[in-house]
Parts: sequence; C-alpha cells; structure tokens
Amino acid sequence: MSSENKAERLELVRELIKEMINGIENPARKQEAYVQLSAVSDCASKLAARRGQDAEIAAVAGLLHGYYFYKTGIQSFPGPNSADTVRPLLRATQSFSNEELNVILRSVFYQEERQRIHGPYDEIIKDSILVQRYFDHSGNALSLADIHRLQKVLVELGIPEVHIKTEATAVSETINTNTVDRRLLLADFAEKLAGDKIIGVPEDERFQEICRYWPDKDIFKVLEGNWCAAFVYQCCMLAGIRLPIRYPNHMYRLAGVGAWLDWAQTPETGFFYQDNQNGIMPSRGDIVIFEKLLSDDAHDHIGIVLACDEHRILVAEGNKDNKNYSGVVRRERGHCILGYIRIDNGYTYHFNGEYIPIP
Repeated sequence: MSSENKAERLELVRELIKEMINGIENPARKQEAYVQLSAVSDCASKLAARRGQDAEIAAVAGLLHGYYFYKTGIQSFPGPNSADTVRPLLRATQSFSNEELNVILRSVFYQEERQRIHGPYDEIIKDSILVQRYFDHSGNALSLADIHRLQKVLVELGIPEVHIKTEATAVSETINTNTVDRRLLLADFAEKLAGDKIIGVPEDERFQEICRYWPDKDIFKVLEGNWCAAFVYQCCMLAGIRLPIRYPNHMYRLAGVGAWLDWAQTPETGFFYQDNQNGIMPSRGDIVIFEKLLSDDAHDHIGIVLACDEHRILVAEGNKDNKNYSGVVRRERGHCILGYIRIDNGYTYHFNGEYIPIP
C-alpha cells in the first residue's frame, strides 16, 4: 500500500477521534484526550519503526486505545471495552483488511496486560502507554516490573536514563471482596433503581446512566423497550461485580439477555442453575432468566431476585413487562423461568484466553 493511502487511512481514524473528542463537554478533559491519545499514537509509531513493524498500524492502535474511556468517562476495562467499541467503527471505514483489524483490535484489547507477553503490536501499545504515563505523571510511582519495562523502552528511544520511583514509596490499598455480600448489595441497588420508576427515554437521566455503558450513536433507540439486561449490568457494576461490556470472543454484549446466559455458563464462571438444580433455591441477589415470558423468543427477559417463597419470586426489573419503565413485580415460580445466575461472592473477572475479535 502506498504511503499516500496509508496517510489517508490514518487521517480517517484521526477524524473518528476528533468527532469523539468534540463530544466531550469538559474543556480540560477534551484537551487531556487529545494530548494523551496523540502522544501514545506518536510513540507507538516511533517504536514500530524501530522494531520493524508497520508504523501506521501502530499509530492507529495508539489513537484508539483510550476511545471508550474518553467517550463514556468510565475507567473500567479500557482494553476490552475500547476494542469492542471501535471494532464497528473501523469496519465501517472499509479501509483495513481483516488481518489489520485483528492486529489493531488485539493491541487495544491487551493494553493493560503488561504482566504477559503478546504480539509485537500489543507490546508496542503497552510500552507506548507506559511512556506517556511516565512523562505525563512523572511523580507517580511505578511497579518494579513496569520500571524495568519503561527503562528498556527509554533506552530504545534514545532517551537518557532517569530515576523512577517504585511503588514501595506509595501507599497501596487492597479490597477484600469477601468482606461484603455483593449479591445482597446487587439486590439493594436493583430494588432502589427499579422502585425509582426509570423511564426508557433519552430525557430520563437515570436511563442515560444505564445507556452510557454502551456508546453507540443510536443506543437509546436500540435499547428502547429492550433494556432489562442493560439494567442488570448497571446494577452489577454498582455492586462491585465488574464486567466488560462484552465477554471476550462472545457474539453478544451484556446489554442482551443471551449474553448473560452465555457468560454464566463459561468455564470461568459456571454460575447458571436451573430451578432446584443441586438443591439450588432462588434467593435475594440471584439473577433470574425467563424463557418466553413476554414473547415467543428464548430467554427473553431478565431481572434480579429480591425475595422468594414456595410459589412466587419478587423481582426487580428494568423494562418491566417490556413497557419501557423499571419496577418490582411478583412472578410465579413455575412460570417461564429458565434458571438463575448465582454469582460467587469472590468472583473477579479475569480472561486468560486468546482474544479473537468477532467478525
């Protein structure tokens, strides 16, 4: 491909970034986004050239790595969420081959996994982010492993060796996820939000909070009358059950019921139970999946269990009865229930497999 065509492709991606940044209301955050994404892209381009890789592809990945964070303001899972968000945008340009798309998306996906070694472009993006963070926040302490990585990259770029503080001088904090019953917390958030009578329209600020996890241009239209699963996702995030917007390599995002069912049956989790399976009885904080409750479609509705007796369950639901508002409802135990998701209290998302971008 000619250098002229490559410049045109890079300019296309710059325009995508410019459009996203123009949507940021806070001037300081807008400037931060421009500086940070440009700096990582420039560094990635230089490192790629030094390492015999395609500087244009590295520059594109550098521009896109922080897209989700700056688009939504949500810091969780910058790699997986940005890769998922920019995938359709890149495909829509029709400017990159499938192989190039895979390289770019993998580089974005693995950006924070510096404890593992991946492909050459993945390592370029990791190194470029680390260099940018160092020069932007030079007073911040780094882990010993990050210091070794950073020092090698600085030498590679011809930058004089500098003194870098280690984390030993910084205060660290760890949270024991077992000290709080997150399923009970999940039910508390669900009960509160469902009782607020959220209305599934763009003008409702509470509905905006649910939709902001999914930064599609037409997300309000996509979720209109169809946001029960997105409601569950928000409740989980609020309760500290943190998940990316799509479990890697799965066809659907967690804004859909089927994605929750798929996730709960992965080898990583095994959280799905049919009613009475292994003596499991629904309890507060379980996630219930309904089967053909409101339509002829499989697993067509989802909610969070608040209480249960022998015959009925009390459920907090977004999009109650597909009527586009949240609410709490009693449902028959034996009617249209596929099963329950019971999330282990100590569960922490961790993906060890190989990320393969979906078509």
